[in-house]
Amino acid sequence: MKIINKIRIKLGIKYLYINLFSTKPVSNIFGLDRGVPIDRLYIEHFLNAHNVDIKGKVLEIAESTYTKKFGISVDDSQVLHFDKSNNQATIVGDLSAPHDLPEGITDCFICTQTLNFIYDVKSAIVSCHKLLTDGGIFLGTVAGLSQISRYDMDRWGDYWRFTDLSIRKMFEEVFGEGHVEIKIYGNALAATAFIQGLAVEDILSVKKLMQEDNNFQLIIGIRAVK
Repeated sequence: MKIINKIRIKLGIKYLYINLFSTKPVSNIFGLDRGVPIDRLYIEHFLNAHNVDIKGKVLEIAESTYTKKFGISVDDSQVLHFDKSNNQATIVGDLSAPHDLPEGITDCFICTQTLNFIYDVKSAIVSCHKLLTDGGIFLGTVAGLSQISRYDMDRWGDYWRFTDLSIRKMFEEVFGEGHVEIKIYGNALAATAFIQGLAVEDILSVKKLMQEDNNFQLIIGIRAVK
């Protein structure tokens, strides 16, 4: 049996060699030091696919980057952060404490890569529902296969990795059956590259990254309607 201990990825006219027996990844920060992280490709694809929902009063976690990038008719943009350390925050509150958050203040809530870092994730989903107006739309993403985010782990914690089944059940418990849509992103190539910390620029074929394999759920997109 032939043992493969290296893989070679073509970068234009150059090649990147990855030692599969190495215990260290190419990047410890998701490929941010190399280019666009692979999960970011999926997150932005998901939001762009639902850009018609990003309108009216829009609330986003930590910053308004995606509201500005994908919003089509935004009347009011708000930013939610869990403490006062973020000077962009217009609303300060903890998603895991629904009783402390305002009700019915937004038509669209963009909540990407956040629920993985909240221990009481079920209370956080209740908060997501509470923040929305009637008919309001939650657009979120969570990680399935991923490195630990050391930045988040050392500050407030990195608690969960989800599957489409687990995140659907938790959202349907709050939003109701028929009100939740799930989109899966990932395949074996994408998962291997992402765990190694490769960037989108390291993979010549974005088309291959976009092929879906339900057994390798790297990013899960959630659209839920109140």
